[in-house]
Amino acid sequence: MPGRPIWSGAVTFGLVTIPVKLEPATESHGISFNQIHIKDGGRIRYRKVCDIDGKELRQDEIGKGYEVSKDQVIPITDDELAEMPLPTAKAIDIVAFVDRTSIDPIRLGEGNYYLTADGQVAAKPYVLLRKALERTDKVAIAKFALRGRERLGMLRIKDDALLLNSMHWDDEIRSPDELRPDETPLTEEEIEGALALMDTMSTEHLADLELVDHYRDALVEVIDAKAEHRQPKPMGEEAAPAGKVVDLMAALQESVAKAKESRGETGQAGTVHEMPKPKKKTAAKKTAPEKTPAKKTAAKKTTARRRKSA
Repeated sequence: MPGRPIWSGAVTFGLVTIPVKLEPATESHGISFNQIHIKDGGRIRYRKVCDIDGKELRQDEIGKGYEVSKDQVIPITDDELAEMPLPTAKAIDIVAFVDRTSIDPIRLGEGNYYLTADGQVAAKPYVLLRKALERTDKVAIAKFALRGRERLGMLRIKDDALLLNSMHWDDEIRSPDELRPDETPLTEEEIEGALALMDTMSTEHLADLELVDHYRDALVEVIDAKAEHRQPKPMGEEAAPAGKVVDLMAALQESVAKAKESRGETGQAGTVHEMPKPKKKTAAKKTAPEKTPAKKTAAKKTTARRRKSA
């Protein structure tokens, strides 16, 4: 079912103009909570009050302001924002085409929008751009304005539609330099073990996985149970995360075995990298001599006594 457009304008592709509407490509199924007074269950309401005169304000009495300093706030009106010289105010301006593989996933933002052709006249240039993108491995990089700011976006094909992914500007991406761990020596055996685990856990398509939000299902059951004055049905518990890794190779081997078991595999079929066997340690620890079980020792002494008396 078509959603409600959140923006209307045009895609500019050189001298080609494509009238479009923007619709959200995703929807949230999250569960929202209200804040309540624990004692009596009353709803907690938030009122917008002016710091100067203490009066509660209506929405039409509230505007925007930028805090220059602690004691100075500059008011900015909607008319002033609308009059800004922003060429992308009503256009998704394609600035370049780049290889899809050159886009680092960290550049992708939170907003994902479908572009729908706005009117019959827009159908032909819309399909033209889609067909052109289909025959290459390129995506379009575009600028557009939404919710009071200019944004960067990636325009690509999703089935038979054009999809616009929001992107982060260069200065919005943090450098990972200060977050990297120190270099740690690894053996080839440990790397091969990690590759074996990756092979065992690999799947060809993301759609092949059964990805379910179990937390949301459990939360819905808790809410339903409380509304019906009953105890929630027990939900399947997932295995608790393992503790501190002491032996990396042992952890990799156990992970491979569990991954195969979850897929119903028993042999090595389908595994590219065989799990390397751990090498024997050269420095052997001193081992205590084996103790003979108490019962066997007592039996030997009894037999010796009988032979002596005979």
